[in-house]
Amino acid sequence: MADGSFPSLKLGEAIIALSQHVRVLGAIFSADLSLGKHVSNVSATCFYHLRQLRHIRRSLTSESATTLVHAFVTSRVDYCNVVFAVAPKIITNKLQRVLNSAARVVSGTRKFDRGLRQLMHTALHWLDVPECVKYKLGVITRRCLYGSAPRYLAACCIPVSTTASRQHLRYAAGHQLVIPSHWLTTYGRRAFSVAGPMFWNSLPRNLCDPTHTAAVFGRSLKTFLFSEY
Repeated sequence: MADGSFPSLKLGEAIIALSQHVRVLGAIFSADLSLGKHVSNVSATCFYHLRQLRHIRRSLTSESATTLVHAFVTSRVDYCNVVFAVAPKIITNKLQRVLNSAARVVSGTRKFDRGLRQLMHTALHWLDVPECVKYKLGVITRRCLYGSAPRYLAACCIPVSTTASRQHLRYAAGHQLVIPSHWLTTYGRRAFSVAGPMFWNSLPRNLCDPTHTAAVFGRSLKTFLFSEY
């Protein structure tokens, strides 16, 4: 609404007030489908726990610090992170700052110490936020293809080889997926039906080998994403 107010919805005797933000399975969506509110909420919660952990860091071993950081911080960053597929950097950079601070707490380094990226990638084996999103996107897409995902998600991943009008194409034998047409380059590309097949089609063909188990695929995908740095 122009004045910032929202109309109410009447169902029988009940009056439901509309809101600018709604929480769905822990993720906060705004009326314009932006994720700024969700990211701000996750960041604030994570930084609160990181400040508390810094006070007791000297009393913890590295293993204990890693466990606590994962329980209170990185697990929140990873939760529902597939909604950040193809999200702008202004969104993922906020979450990346959370991971950077978490890595400093685990390693005991200060804000301006050098070698943070090497610490995260080599010592902690943490992917950056955009790559974490890609990893989750790849894993979910594979589950859709091999019957371990809900039907409503599996319906978004259609192999080219099963489409009659495209079976004769050369890439039909390369485990490619159909990418549906979409209108908006901002929101349209972020839909799982588009982002999932697009990322899957960008992977090396040997990585999409159907003979790979889920564990082998996960390790191979993570190795591939680390090689992109």
